[in-house]
Amino acid sequence: MVPVIRLRDFIEDADGWLYAVSTYDNTSAVGGVLRYVPEPDGKRLHPSGRRYTKYDFEEAFAFIKEHKPQYAGLLHRIPHEDVKRVYKPDEEIDRIAATHPRVKKLVDLFNLPPGTVGCTGSLLIQLDDGTSDIDMVVYGKHWFTAQALVKQGIRDGKVEGLSEEMWRKVYEKRKPEIPYDAFVLHEMRKFNRGQIEGTYFDILYTRSYDEIGSAPTGKGTVIGKMTIEAPVTDASLAYDNPAGYHVEHESITKVLSFTHTYSGQALAGETIEACGVCEQHGNERWLIVGTTREARGEYIISKTLLEQGA
Repeated sequence: MVPVIRLRDFIEDADGWLYAVSTYDNTSAVGGVLRYVPEPDGKRLHPSGRRYTKYDFEEAFAFIKEHKPQYAGLLHRIPHEDVKRVYKPDEEIDRIAATHPRVKKLVDLFNLPPGTVGCTGSLLIQLDDGTSDIDMVVYGKHWFTAQALVKQGIRDGKVEGLSEEMWRKVYEKRKPEIPYDAFVLHEMRKFNRGQIEGTYFDILYTRSYDEIGSAPTGKGTVIGKMTIEAPVTDASLAYDNPAGYHVEHESITKVLSFTHTYSGQALAGETIEACGVCEQHGNERWLIVGTTREARGEYIISKTLLEQGA
């Protein structure tokens, strides 16, 4: 029987293809994105000696469409009977930390209870190379403890903040619809990324098992593109995926961002401007940001923050 599968787990299908789980909604089939495929000339080498090719987002969707069209969709949907193995960041963290000193330093910095911290990405599935980032995962309320410790760790010199060069790289990778200065102003207060001994790391929020049931699921009825300005009444899930902001607005009840760029973008009490696609969900209307991979023409900014920083 397949265990409960969460956002940021990895799964392996019957052919050894590896997928990053990208949703909490995995009841009927697992929703993820193809990341690695075993190929003889692949550049990533597993300790077993098997080689893998890493697929970027657009390449992955094209590859699935050609070779496994039955999995194609908004996410790749892998039937449970095709899941050969589940890789869980929280269950593998001790193994990873034992062989990766920088991961061990982050685990020691956070000093969180067992089962509340993990490591995902290439390190989880043992396909990292010398250029690999560290993708730490912290579950539920413990994420905010880790965030505070990253902030304190930068002040104490235990970890490093991002250099100007690294901020430029992040900006170019994300390609957000906001100017560079506004992007960095928002990012600088998030403390959800940094560098340790020169290696870039993220701390990624994932719900604890008892919080999964209330996660947003499914696509609503599309109403159309919309730009709103509204105060944020609740930002407690602003670092989730999707990032969620409850707002006070005449027609929109919440703004959801499916792109990491706009997670943690605003605090409760701040006024945001958001541009995205309006969807009807039951008796609510949600504004969805990140309806495409690069969220072209879609964004969230904190007008309050920009006015303070001006």
